[in-house]
Amino acid sequence: MVLEATMICIDNSEWMRNGDYSPTRFQAQTDAVNLICGAKTQSNPENTVGVLTMAGKGVRVLVTPTSDLGKILACMHGLDIGGEMNLAAGIQVAQLALKHRQNKKQQQRIILFAGSPVNYDKKALELIGRKLKKNSVALDIVCFGEEDEGKTEKLEAMTAAVNNNDSSHIVHVAPGANALCDVLISTPIFTGDGEGGSGFAAAAAAAGGVSGYDFGVDPNLDPELALALRVSMEEERARQEAAAKKAEEEAGKEGKGGEQQSTSQDATMMENVGAVSSEAENKTNDITDDENALLQQALAMSMDEPTTDIPIRDTDMLEAAADDQDLALALQLSVQESAKDQASQGDMSNLLADQSFVSSILSSLPGVDPNDPSVKDLLASMQSQSESNQKKDGDKAPKEDDK
Repeated sequence: MVLEATMICIDNSEWMRNGDYSPTRFQAQTDAVNLICGAKTQSNPENTVGVLTMAGKGVRVLVTPTSDLGKILACMHGLDIGGEMNLAAGIQVAQLALKHRQNKKQQQRIILFAGSPVNYDKKALELIGRKLKKNSVALDIVCFGEEDEGKTEKLEAMTAAVNNNDSSHIVHVAPGANALCDVLISTPIFTGDGEGGSGFAAAAAAAGGVSGYDFGVDPNLDPELALALRVSMEEERARQEAAAKKAEEEAGKEGKGGEQQSTSQDATMMENVGAVSSEAENKTNDITDDENALLQQALAMSMDEPTTDIPIRDTDMLEAAADDQDLALALQLSVQESAKDQASQGDMSNLLADQSFVSSILSSLPGVDPNDPSVKDLLASMQSQSESNQKKDGDKAPKEDDK
C-alpha cells in the first residue's frame, strides 16, 4: 500500500458558476473531491488529505492533511465562489503544507482542479514543475471547464516538468452529466501507483458508490463474499419467479371461476325473467277476461227494457204475497196508508182553495197585507195548482175502479 499525504487544490473562481457540468462546475468538482478524499483515506489508514481553495480573496487552507474524513467533508460546505484562480500561489501553499506533514515517511502529492483560464505563461509553470520535482512532490491535474488556446499546452508542459517515473498525470474532462466522477474513476488519479493500486481502486469505488463488479465486491479481494452474494441473488430471483408464477395461476383460476359463476347467474336470471313474464301474461289474460265479462254484462243491461222489469217484479211480489199472509197484510196496510195520505193532501188542497179562509189567516199574521198584489198572485197560483191536482185525482179514480 502507498503511504501518501495529499493536498487537493480547489478552483472556486467565478468560472465555476457555469452549468455545462451537471448541476454546476463547482458542484461537480465538489463531488469529485469527496470521492477522492474517501478513496485516499480508505486505501491506507495512515494516509492524510488536506484541502485548500485557490480563488477569492486569496489562497485559503480549509483543512491541513488529516485522516479524519468527516472533518475533510465538512470543510467543503458553504464555500464562497468568486475572484480568479491563482494557480502558482495555490501550488506553493500546498507544497508548504505537505512539507510540514507529521509523518515524514509519507509520499507527497498535489491534486489540482483547473476549471478556469490559466493566466501564467508556459515558462513560469515549467519552473514550478521543476521545483516540485526537486522536492519529490507528485502532481495530478484535472483539466476541465474553459479551454482557451494555451491552457492545455501550459498544463501539459508543467506536468511533463514535474513527472518522475510516471508519477504525475493530467486528465482532460469534457462537459457532461457527472463527467468528473465518471472519468476520474478509471484514471491513474484513482487507480494509483505501486503495490496498492488495486486496493486503492476498490476503496475509491466503495467511497463513491461506483463499481465495475457485481454487488460492489471484487472477487479477487474477497471471493467467498462474492460467491455468497451471487448465490443469495440467484435464490432470491428463483423465489420471485415462483411467486410470480403462482400469482398467475391463481389469477387464471379466479378468472375461470368468475366465468362459471357469471354463466350460472345469467341462467338464473333468464329463468326468473321467464317466470315473471309468464305470471304477467296470466295476470293480463285474467284482467282481459274480467273486462270482457263486464262489457258483456253492461251491454246486456243496456239492451234490457225497463217496462219489462216492472210487471215481472209486480208479478213476483203478488206471488210472494199469495204464499205469505204476513207479506199480504203488510202490503194492504201500505196501500191504506197511501190512500190516507192522498186524502189528507186533498183536504189540504180544499182548504187552500177556500179564499176567505186563507184571507182570514193572512190578516191575522202581523205585517202581512192580504190586499198586496204579490200575495194575491201567490194565492191565485196556489188555487190553480190545487185545481189541477183535483183534476188528476178525479182522472185516477175511474181508472182504479176499472181495475
